[in-house]
Amino acid sequence: MKNKSLGNLFKGDKVIWMVFFFLCIISIIEVYSASSSLSYTGGNYWSPIIYHCSILLVGIVLMVIVLNIKCRYFKLATPIFLGLSVIMLLWVLFAGQSTNGASRWISFAGIQFQPSELAKGALVLAVAQVLSAMQTDHGADRKAFKYIMWLSGIIIGLILFENLSTAMLIGLTVILMMFVGRVPFNQVGRLIGIIVLAGVFLLSMVMLVGDDKKAADDLPARQNLTEQTAAARQEAQSPGFFGKLLHRADTWKARVKKFFNNEYVAPKDYDLDKDAQVAHANIAIASSDVVGKGPGNSNERDFLSQAFSDFIYAIIIEEMGIQGAVFVAFLYIILLFRTGIIANRCENSFPAFLAMGIAFLLVTQALFNMLVAVGLAPVTGQPLPLISKGGTSTIINCVYIGVILSVSRSARKKKDERTSSGGLSKVAA
Repeated sequence: MKNKSLGNLFKGDKVIWMVFFFLCIISIIEVYSASSSLSYTGGNYWSPIIYHCSILLVGIVLMVIVLNIKCRYFKLATPIFLGLSVIMLLWVLFAGQSTNGASRWISFAGIQFQPSELAKGALVLAVAQVLSAMQTDHGADRKAFKYIMWLSGIIIGLILFENLSTAMLIGLTVILMMFVGRVPFNQVGRLIGIIVLAGVFLLSMVMLVGDDKKAADDLPARQNLTEQTAAARQEAQSPGFFGKLLHRADTWKARVKKFFNNEYVAPKDYDLDKDAQVAHANIAIASSDVVGKGPGNSNERDFLSQAFSDFIYAIIIEEMGIQGAVFVAFLYIILLFRTGIIANRCENSFPAFLAMGIAFLLVTQALFNMLVAVGLAPVTGQPLPLISKGGTSTIINCVYIGVILSVSRSARKKKDERTSSGGLSKVAA
């Protein structure tokens, strides 16, 4: 009876459950280790990890609720989530709360969250529904591309100027979904070409308009900058319409120049204040000695800004070594390939496209975070899904896993029904 009750609780694909379990364990250990700065600032040693575990618990409860929802109800929720996403993205664009120069958060009933986290899932839902509704024997109808572009253009356009990296990752997810959804290759190819040209144009505008000397990245002074000083500086600058749209250009230009700057700097001449995040991430990785220092023994966590969030992968390497880094990356690879197996079992196309879209969303973000941590991509604000310390992002990522588990339940049920019907046919014969 006890085993049966546990089976009812942990429904869905067991491999996905195991991946989620390992990611949560790693998250608790590494966030506990990497939150030393928060513990020092707050004066409470246990507060950061208690908060993180509470968020994870809320996420798990919602995940269990979501995995018990049948896939057809996700379709009904699509227009609701899309509408809410557009409203909240407009809200954050005009009246969002700014952190480190970017307005990405809104507060409602005392809860602070990023609307882009909800918008990502809403767009994946919508694209999956379009692809499934317009499938033919020869792939997706050509009109599907137009509808997907309208939906993506609205959501990604509202995110783009405040959170460029998130917009890029969502765009990549949509393109991958169109490949899986068999959208005509010539349409996808033209889209990629247009994106490349638009990227070159945007990069040119950033390099032309931006002033990397004014960028706030990695400067300790930004932590001491009062709201009054920031407001006075903003008022003095009085940016126009395009200035408001490209107000992050200074930061983007500084990040691009840092990433492509290959000039050798001697260790004694390296400015740890100016390039603190990259420098301390590199030190953390280099000092791991391949095998790592062991959980809780990181030194760079006390100096690395956002060690518990954006750069937690560097702390994982420092403490758990190369084998720990490979294991974490392998978990995300398993998540992607296992979701592919689940999608292949689905009789209906909507749950298959939905599960793959969610998997692409999580894995591309994880890959990008890891590339940033090891210095293979410019610094962004992307956390490591299900591992980094977070609030609503952690909860929504748990919900995304719940969606995959819900799809796995229906896919397995359909497979069992086919097997049993095949057996009955043989008996009848």
